[in-house]
This record gives sequence, C-alpha cells and structure tokens, in this order.
Amino acid sequence: MITTEDLSFLLVLSRCKTMAEAARVLNVSAPSVTLRVQHIEKKLAVPLVQRPSRVVSLTDEAKLLVEKGELILEQIDDLQTQLNDVRAHVVGKLRVLAPLGFGNDYVAKLLAKYKINHPGLEIELELSDNPNWSAHHKWDVIIYIGELKNSSLKMIPLARNKRFICASPDYLKKNGVPQTPKDLLSHTCIALRENNEDVTLWDFKNLDGEHSSIRIHPSLASNEGRVVKDWALLGLGIIMRSEWDVTPEIKRGELVQLLSSYQLPDADIVALVSSGKNERSARVSGFIDMLKTSLSLSPWKKA
Repeated sequence: MITTEDLSFLLVLSRCKTMAEAARVLNVSAPSVTLRVQHIEKKLAVPLVQRPSRVVSLTDEAKLLVEKGELILEQIDDLQTQLNDVRAHVVGKLRVLAPLGFGNDYVAKLLAKYKINHPGLEIELELSDNPNWSAHHKWDVIIYIGELKNSSLKMIPLARNKRFICASPDYLKKNGVPQTPKDLLSHTCIALRENNEDVTLWDFKNLDGEHSSIRIHPSLASNEGRVVKDWALLGLGIIMRSEWDVTPEIKRGELVQLLSSYQLPDADIVALVSSGKNERSARVSGFIDMLKTSLSLSPWKKA
C-alpha cells in the first residue's frame, strides 16, 4: 500500500526536471532516488517514470498519484494543524519566504524571537528577490514588497512603505541636484532588478496629481538591494529605493532624498497566505500577529 512518504516523494519528483535535481531537493544521492522510484513501482505494479529519458517525465499513473496525493497531504496537514490548535500549541513547521534584504534585516530576527517563544516550532526561511510564484503553495507565509502580481493569495497589510529617489552628498556636489524627473535623464542612475518589474521605468506624480514616466538608462544594475545602496553611498549614482531600506542613511545624512515634491508608487509591505488552511493555523496566525505588531511601528524610522 502506498504511504504518505511515497506521496511526498512523488510530489517532489514531479516538480523537478531531473533525478539529480530531485536528489538535491531531498538531500540524498541520485541513485537512491532511482531506487525509491523502482521500489514504489514494484509496490504498485505500475510504471511511474517514462524510460529512457534524461528528464523526469511522469506516466499517467504517476500524474494521477501526484494530483490526488497532493490533496491527501494537504488534508493530513490541515488535520494536524486543527489538532494542534485544539491543544493551543504552536508546533509543526512554519515555512516563510521573504525578500533578501528585508528578510535579513527584519524577518529573520522576528522568526528567531518566534522560535524562542515556541521551542517546539520548526522554521524554514528562504530569502529571494525573485520568488517562484508557481511554488507559492510551498510557503505558509510570503512577505512581499512592491506591486503584487498574484491575486490568488490572501493579502494581509503589514506596513506602509514609500519609495524614495536619493543620492549621496558627494554625487550631488559633483553632478548637481535634479529639480524635475526629466533632469534624471542627464544623471547617472542605478537600477535594482527585482520581482520581474520594469525597473528602468520610474513613474512620478506631482502635487497636482499629474503623472510622468522617465525611462532611465542605468550605468549600474544589480538584483541585490544592498549592493545598489552601497553603490549610491559611494557616490556612483542616483537610486530609487524603499523607505524601509534608506531611511536610516537619509537621517544620518549619508544619502539625500531628491524630488521630494514628487511621489513614486508605494511599495507597501504585505504578508501573503493561501486562503483556507493557513487562516486556521495557530503557528501562521501567531507569526502574522507578530509581524503586524513589529512592522506597523516602522522600526526603520527609529534606526
């Protein structure tokens, strides 16, 4: 008879392109993955993987097992969650996905505090500025900053977050201070590539509500916010960054906010959860409450 461990294994296998990739995800050797497939095939007396093939190509029987097995595993997890809630214990595994910089500065510390408060809890934190939305079901909580592209998830607001245009005093002393968005076209700009956004198109709104868009041509670009900010601090150009990231440097005079009479689109900080089971999970709701309490105070303004 097939077990939940077999179903979990097949679910992982279905999301991998090769046996080697599945081995890395499962933290086992590639031969052991092959042997596990053969063991389940023998147990069920049906083929699970098309052969020969360099990539994982599931048979119709395997696809059926994955489709139905995923529902079974979710129901088992849901049942365990409800039992834990009845006991009023925050236990089990909490999986969190967060942006790289913000996750390092704030989410990781809050998770550490949450773990101290609930020793029986297991925590997995992944940091990424380019999340894989097709795997959103893997995470209990996704912390997101910026324009939301996946409306199938429930959004829980955590904190307001504006975007600023800024540069170092040294850069401005050498190159002058832009007075309008169009002035940026004659300046050196730095771009942060994240969330698959059009990062070279900067949208502005003036005090009268009139919109204007500027297409910058960055001489420097990176997918890491900390790198982009460090380049700006070195006087290499003008950046657009989140309030949470640059407020401390602006307060210390290391960066200067520019074009303050213009407004950029906000990039509020939110938590994303799947509707349904996560809303009843004590471990998820408890962590969401902690995020709300901490981040609603905008701790970056006190740094």
